[in-house]
Amino acid sequence: MTTKTAGITCALILAFVSTPVSGAPPAAQPRVVVLTLDMMVHQVSAEYLIRGIHEANASQADAILLQLDTPGGLSNSMRAIVQAILDSRVPVITYVAPSGGSAASAGLFILLAGDAAAMAPGTTTGAAHPVVIYGVDIGKTMEAKIENDAAAYIRSIAEKRGRNSKLAEEGVRQSRSFTDKEALDGNLINAVAPTLQELLAKLDGKTVKRINDTTVTLHLANALVESHLMTRRERIFSWVADPNIAFLLGAAGVACIYIEFTHPGLIAPGVVGAVSLVLALYAFNLLPINILGVLLILLAIGLFILEANVTSHGALAAGGIVAMVIGAMILVDSPWPEARIRLSTALSVTLPLAAVIIILMRFALAAQRRKAVTGEAGMIDAVGVARTDLDPEGKVTVRGEVWDARAQGKILKGTRVRVRGLDGLTLLVETKADSG
Repeated sequence: MTTKTAGITCALILAFVSTPVSGAPPAAQPRVVVLTLDMMVHQVSAEYLIRGIHEANASQADAILLQLDTPGGLSNSMRAIVQAILDSRVPVITYVAPSGGSAASAGLFILLAGDAAAMAPGTTTGAAHPVVIYGVDIGKTMEAKIENDAAAYIRSIAEKRGRNSKLAEEGVRQSRSFTDKEALDGNLINAVAPTLQELLAKLDGKTVKRINDTTVTLHLANALVESHLMTRRERIFSWVADPNIAFLLGAAGVACIYIEFTHPGLIAPGVVGAVSLVLALYAFNLLPINILGVLLILLAIGLFILEANVTSHGALAAGGIVAMVIGAMILVDSPWPEARIRLSTALSVTLPLAAVIIILMRFALAAQRRKAVTGEAGMIDAVGVARTDLDPEGKVTVRGEVWDARAQGKILKGTRVRVRGLDGLTLLVETKADSG
């Protein structure tokens, strides 16, 4: 190789090395997985959120955003959600939105558990005092234990996240509620943002403290936002867990089972009723039920049945309607209207159910009291005419048919007779005058 050729070759190599490669891949776009809790905190919503957090971790998302708008719910489900947030390797951002929404009761615990917490303008949080379910008086000592446990739990969460543990505890012990501004000024949250995009922009570059005392910097600029939705099964069971839907299913189940009992053999009402009752019981198992509400509903059903048996001129039915409406409205023991059965639902269920029970019961009683017109029982008290002298046996005509008959005394031919019983195929008769 000549000196000239070698020089050209070296120049080409240097030019190739120093020229940037136009096809080099750009920096990876951050990815944020969005989970939405817009219902009560219960077993189904907890299952959905925990699954979403695990899948976001498995797919190595850059952050998880948990959007909250919940009236609260069950303590066990709330703790399971909080534990999943604390165990997440991916930072979790909790965000109360949209405007007008709230993270009440159990929602406050979940909000404070996030690596970063935020609220939209016009939202609220707090009122996290534990509510004893099933309407049972557990006594002052046990109530204090539950309150102290909840207060210690929320303090530990707030302290680990570097938030105002004293204010968080007041949300439990005093049922204090906080606006977005109060929460921000009180160091319960990190930011207030009207939209998800603005929130991500505010948190981009922010360093947050993880639960294991390590720190991580959030890179959220121009993030790809992915919504993680409920499965079909979760959607169905979360729909069933709505107190209003559960009450409708329970009432429909009672009505269908009642129809099957009063009209045996229809089958379809029995199947529909059984399925509806099972779904309703599943839903009520997830909800904080007040035992007094259950007793009032059972009392109402009893009054409806009595109305069909007793002439009360509607007083029993009216009492049953009032009892069922009140029972329905206090059935779910929650301080938040969103978690209770609405008056419109209570009325729309109670009135038709009362009508079905009373009307069908009256039909059933009327059929039971109606004299049989076929078979052996149908012959009792039937009136006929003696075709021959009965002394004591002979022939009689009853309902156009000739029967063997036997009387206690002599009955002349042509005398009107009444059937008083049967002995095989022989009618036991007496003169109609004797029977009155």
